[in-house]
Amino acid sequence: MHTPSTRAQGARIEFYRKTGKIHPRTVAGRFNSLRWAMVWITQILFYGACWLQWDGRQALLFDIAERKFYLFGLVLWPQDALLLALLLIVAASALFLVTALAGRLFCGFACPQTVYTAIFRWVEDKVEGDHLARMRLDQAPPSPRKFAIKGTKHAIWLAIALWTGISFVGYFTPIRELLWNLGPGELGPWEGFWVFFYAAFAYLQAGFAREMVCMHMCPYSRFQGVMFDADTRTVSYDSRRGEPRRLRGSATAKLADKPAGRGDCVDCSLCVQVCPTGIDIRDGLQYQCINCGLCVDACDEVMDRVGTPTGLIRFASERELAAPCGTTTGGLLAALARPRAAVYLATMVVFTLLGAWMLAHRVPLQVDVLRDRHALLQEAADGSIENTYTLKLVNMLEEPRAFRIRVDGPAGARLTGGDTFHVASGSVLPVPLTVAAQPEPGKSGAQTIRFQVEALDGPPTTVTEQSVFLLP
Repeated sequence: MHTPSTRAQGARIEFYRKTGKIHPRTVAGRFNSLRWAMVWITQILFYGACWLQWDGRQALLFDIAERKFYLFGLVLWPQDALLLALLLIVAASALFLVTALAGRLFCGFACPQTVYTAIFRWVEDKVEGDHLARMRLDQAPPSPRKFAIKGTKHAIWLAIALWTGISFVGYFTPIRELLWNLGPGELGPWEGFWVFFYAAFAYLQAGFAREMVCMHMCPYSRFQGVMFDADTRTVSYDSRRGEPRRLRGSATAKLADKPAGRGDCVDCSLCVQVCPTGIDIRDGLQYQCINCGLCVDACDEVMDRVGTPTGLIRFASERELAAPCGTTTGGLLAALARPRAAVYLATMVVFTLLGAWMLAHRVPLQVDVLRDRHALLQEAADGSIENTYTLKLVNMLEEPRAFRIRVDGPAGARLTGGDTFHVASGSVLPVPLTVAAQPEPGKSGAQTIRFQVEALDGPPTTVTEQSVFLLP
């Protein structure tokens, strides 16, 4: 009877696999250093960006109440929603491109779930000890010492989670105002709800759910395989070098002591012990792998110790692993030239250029013309016909501006009142207007009228909108 060569080949299909708590071993190495560099970069940006100021206001702010998005000197309105859609398309294309080139690299180094799990595990390691000490503590009976250690850990976790919730809401409510109201307990109901909801979410996800999110809750882990091809570089085990494995416990043996007919793998299981999702990379490509590279660091350390070349576990493609030893599969340009990667790259570039063009040609003024539906027309004392309108002038700049309104319509069309109006910075000004025109023989009913709004200061801006003028 055929015996499966690996657990992955012999495993049945499971939608959910319940495992015990994973206590990954700490490992040092280049990928672990890169991982922590990404933790620092992402968290400095997240916790620090909400404190930046720009012209007396918060530089980054999603003001839902006022329906504005402040991005340093740029203010985006609901009318600019297409720019947000383009940004999301570019971000998705970039994620797909990275996945096609290097698998779940984003998951292993920049995903918030991975980042906060790493932070919470670091706290756990400092408070409870290494992976062996944590396992002993979990298995120990209840005691004052255990409650004190666990309580300290959870208190630090809750503090981090609470500050995370405050920082998150600080992008929707000015962070200084939020903290000022937090002290005396004067938070609004929605602000308070989202602070504590996001804090609880971070506490549960990073403290308890952890790798279960990556393995079962995150849909990306399930469908990311459709973006792979034979040239996608993922964390891989070189079975041609490693098999058949040496006897367990020979991790200290030198290269000269390697038994004949045996591979380079010493079956030390360190690659499994350091894995945050608890898988064995030697079983082949698995959807649970997040490409964090920690098993690469662990294996390289062992290979250095036994005097064997590193790279038994490395970032490699299926084609590279199948190629003869010493064969290269090309560099970054060759990888980008692949049809799949080229499509993702082209999509990202095209939509980036389109968004940049739209932003460069964006008119910082919107004009809406509303006719008065209660009074279709009226005849003035001089015999002219009057129609009333309301113009909504939206000043999208962060400075007050003056505008002049002109009309172009039926013969003698003119404004009966003033034609110059001042609009405060970043605000909407409704302007009631009355337009008078002389009746013309042979013309009646709806006639086209155009309103031209011209800026008198700031960048040259002219917007023309049309409506109808009713004649008897």
